Amino acid sequence: MAREKAKTTPALNAPDFLAWHVTQRGEKFFWNKVGAAWAHKDGQGYTLQLETCPINGRIVLRAPLDDTPSQNEGRS
Repeated sequence: MAREKAKTTPALNAPDFLAWHVTQRGEKFFWNKVGAAWAHKDGQGYTLQLETCPINGRIVLRAPLDDTPSQNEGRS
């Protein structure tokens, strides 16, 4: 019965960080969002949820920006 208790899941809360896969081609860097991270309540770590797992490059965690324009903004 203990499993029936309501749990706070990362999917219900806004992430503390977004996870980005960063690759470099020549002098250009390409950033692709691959997941998100949530801080643990005790402040001792993070839960990282990846939608995809890249095999090369690096994963960078960045705080989400509130002023990020939506994909449809500026289009007619």
